[in-house]
Amino acid sequence: MKQVQANANEAKNLLSVDCLVLRRGNTTVLNGVSLHINSGEIYGLLGPNGAGKSTAIAAITGLLPFTGGQIRVFGQDLIDSTQAVRRHIGVLPEDAGFYSWMTAPAYLTFYARLFDSNHSPDKIGGLLDLVGLDPSSRQLIGAFSRGMKQRLGLARALVADPRLLILDEPTNGLDPRGRRDIHDVLLHLAAEGVAILMCSHILDDIDRLCSAFGIIVKGETVASGTREDLLSKAAQGARYEIFLEAGDGKELAAVPGVTIASHEGNRVEVSLAAWHRPHETWARLLEAGWPVSEIRKYGTGLEDFYLSVTDTDINQERAA
Repeated sequence: MKQVQANANEAKNLLSVDCLVLRRGNTTVLNGVSLHINSGEIYGLLGPNGAGKSTAIAAITGLLPFTGGQIRVFGQDLIDSTQAVRRHIGVLPEDAGFYSWMTAPAYLTFYARLFDSNHSPDKIGGLLDLVGLDPSSRQLIGAFSRGMKQRLGLARALVADPRLLILDEPTNGLDPRGRRDIHDVLLHLAAEGVAILMCSHILDDIDRLCSAFGIIVKGETVASGTREDLLSKAAQGARYEIFLEAGDGKELAAVPGVTIASHEGNRVEVSLAAWHRPHETWARLLEAGWPVSEIRKYGTGLEDFYLSVTDTDINQERAA
């Protein structure tokens, strides 16, 4: 029974990184990076600039040799994995090179052939349409904006129908509409069972997309787990301003999981426990008699948690 359970967990867990260590010469760049991603999960990788996020991704994708620890993809050790296994990994690096003299359809067709993958016009057109690029355009890649290149890079990562997708800053260069389009694509892929590792410095992306995340500081994972668990343990919930229609709200009824942080006139600042669903909370407030006229979100639990974790490390370094 234990063996059956282990096999089931292994099948679900598409990427496991345990105690990863990587040295360059006498410098230790990574010293204990760990993360685990299941099928259909979007995992966010966070950390200050220079913390080692891109280096960890380079090791996971086999571009950099690592000194210690273990990386397993689809249940196999990365070092022993075959090309047949690695072809099921799609990658969008932070600096993605393109052939400027090609059109997007020609480029994806060329790239698909490298994977011996389906490169029919319908398949290529479908990928371009998915990421918001015109399949019929004859515009050369050299004339693409940065945002268009990001979209093309994502289409390239999807060309072999990967089970695991690794993305380094996937929304760089995109305007708010473009970011939302990419969000929708990633949520769709996760719903189809694709596991996604997403490195980003945009906390809003992580907050909206990721059910789990990890934070790397100075090459070491200092926090990792589901969003709900991490924020609940740290008592970090989203913060809101609530404006009341009438009165000063001195007799506001208590609602479980809602903490009143400050109260001035008809404005009340509250924080919600990480397990709260905001729309359900607002219904409870109204049922409790809160005369709410407006609600504004102005802080996320993830932002507060991230700052508390990284600031603690910085403060300890200054004190040393």
